[in-house]
Amino acid sequence: MLNKTIAQIKEEYQAAALAMLPDFVKNYEQDTRNGVKKLVCQAQKKLSQLETERARMYQMQEYERRYAQYTSICGIDEAGRGPLAGPVVAGAVILPKDCGILYINDSKQLSEKKREELFQEIQKQAVAVGIGIVSAQRIDEINILQATYEAMRQAINNLGIKPDILLNDAVTIPQVPIPQVPIVKGDAKSISIGAASILAKVTRDHMMIEYDRQYPAYGFAVHKGYGTKAHIAALEQHGISKIHRKTFLTHFHLEKAADEP
Repeated sequence: MLNKTIAQIKEEYQAAALAMLPDFVKNYEQDTRNGVKKLVCQAQKKLSQLETERARMYQMQEYERRYAQYTSICGIDEAGRGPLAGPVVAGAVILPKDCGILYINDSKQLSEKKREELFQEIQKQAVAVGIGIVSAQRIDEINILQATYEAMRQAINNLGIKPDILLNDAVTIPQVPIPQVPIVKGDAKSISIGAASILAKVTRDHMMIEYDRQYPAYGFAVHKGYGTKAHIAALEQHGISKIHRKTFLTHFHLEKAADEP
């Protein structure tokens, strides 16, 4: 391999997929040139990180192994219980038994870019996915907890197939005749719940970006409806929009927006 220049080896490294890195290390680990040593070290670091991630994902499948006697294990989670505006969204995901997707985690622990990548990968590989969406108006009618349960029931019904068991992030969903396992901080402990959290979060974020186009004065694309200083200032200036949760705003003494019916 010494007939190759360092620049050529660097190009080879940069083009190599993760699965090719063990061969890259084997081919060049005896090369004494400092530039090549550096590339081999980088490849070894990537491989080490990959092994660490695979070990983490093995732990994330603990509950899926525990309930492996069930054919269809469904993870359930929600996004948007806390914001002042927009819907609450629930995700339901049934992953294949041999799911090899890496980096699934509590959606809040992931960058926006990584969430978007995983959102696509989950939809591509999942056996079934379902989304439930409950509006701000409905939240005001029945309260956020009941609205969350309603969104979760919708998500389950929208799967297209009936799960054999539900792994839920911390809650037991009323009026659902399917065995349920509530897991505290389940989105960081179960690959199925983590996938559901990503599905719910990205779906809701997309909705809030669309709402930003309809109501540009509030900055929904940035804060996604949460009570940031900028959001509160916009509320004080422009009043309450159609997608605000009025029951969340009673202590702000705000007026309805001028263009609201």
